[in-house]
Amino acid sequence: MITLTLAEIAEIVGGQSYDIPDTAATVSGPVVIDSRAVEQGSLFVAFAGERVDGHDYAQRAVEAGAAAVLAARPVGVPAIVVDDVMAALGALARSVVERLGTTVVALTGSAGKTSTKDLIAQLLEHKGPTVFPAGNLNNEIGLPLTALRATEKTEHLVLEMGARYIGDIRYLTGLVPPRIGLVLNVGTAHIGEFGGREQIAIAKGEMVESLPEDGLAVLNADDPLVRAMTSRTKARVLLFGEAAEADVRGENVRLTDDGRPAFTLHTPTGCSDVTMRLYGEHHVSNALAAAAVAHELGLSADEIAEALSEAGTLSRWRMEVTERPDGVTFVNDAYNANPESMRAALRALVAMGKGRRTWAVLGPMAELGDASLAEHDAVGRLAVRLNVSKLVAVGGREASWLQLGAYNEGSWGEESVHVSDAQAAVDLLRSELRAGDVVLVKASRSAGLEKVAQALLENSTEGEVTGR
Repeated sequence: MITLTLAEIAEIVGGQSYDIPDTAATVSGPVVIDSRAVEQGSLFVAFAGERVDGHDYAQRAVEAGAAAVLAARPVGVPAIVVDDVMAALGALARSVVERLGTTVVALTGSAGKTSTKDLIAQLLEHKGPTVFPAGNLNNEIGLPLTALRATEKTEHLVLEMGARYIGDIRYLTGLVPPRIGLVLNVGTAHIGEFGGREQIAIAKGEMVESLPEDGLAVLNADDPLVRAMTSRTKARVLLFGEAAEADVRGENVRLTDDGRPAFTLHTPTGCSDVTMRLYGEHHVSNALAAAAVAHELGLSADEIAEALSEAGTLSRWRMEVTERPDGVTFVNDAYNANPESMRAALRALVAMGKGRRTWAVLGPMAELGDASLAEHDAVGRLAVRLNVSKLVAVGGREASWLQLGAYNEGSWGEESVHVSDAQAAVDLLRSELRAGDVVLVKASRSAGLEKVAQALLENSTEGEVTGR
């Protein structure tokens, strides 16, 4: 973060100073919510959570080097006390970004946000210092923490914005207003909370409604619900996609023999060929979205194509590909799942596994509400239609729906199996995997299926998934 005195921070957040011997002392380190991450000069933000109260760690944070604590009550060490810690954190982030004047790029969508954020960051780093979140810090806490990592040298601040309810993105854009706002797609993630795709579109469209007249809305020309957001913004609009009307367009889209997307990139300033290091055709849309942002910020078509061809995976458990010494390939995409990302991952598995035996180890997709049975059934059926060799459905009721969909779609018999938990999946795979197999592991984060890939990639074959 930029260097600020404790007096300046107190004024920004409307807080009272307690136990601070010198309000001219400065915060020069990062803003953190975990006392274990404190560095010299940090500001430790104490949140009272359901299981852990950060106020209990205030003294530890100061002893580790924190200049002060942002808290809801006095804690016996230097502290700035406020009525609402979360609101204060957001106010601090907005003030810092306004002082810096850095270009803020924000994106949202039902699927692909984190992968696209990573691509945008890797492209923009070719233009200048870029700050972006690790993983998917896309809520009312993670977003301001990311913004507060910006310094005087930061040219681009890339922010991912998630939503579970209408109004969430409006709140986040109010914390750190973007100049460039990107909407990737409108799918079915969190449809249980929203109640339908039209409601999701209302929520995602809050991104473009937040943009100033001199801003830019980057919209997916291939998604009708996103494209319709053109009427909801005062900003200039740039379309991306494979549609002929897209300003930044992909043509001749294909997959290489090992499942990597390739296409010809067209921008208003030229065209160039791209062959990505990532796996799966769904990354084409993500890449075109990132290319549209990079084009707006001054990269040529050749520069964008080269950067896209070099870009890798920055976030864990998102199509993370690892090959064991025996030739078994694991695709760990277990960070999260929704119907759209499940379908994309299955297609990527099949593309990667041409001529090889393929395994889809799938768990539940959360927060689908009344659509849950139909969506899990449909994913199971798709696995059969794509000729995935083996489906392992992991978990309870939702997993049984996955398996039932596969069974009803075709006479798979032993090719489709339902197991109770991650350990059972590991035991099954250990007994049946053979050299050359390709294994996809995917589920919503709450299922913890990343443990399956981790256990099977260990050198030892004796540890249980819960013990490492």
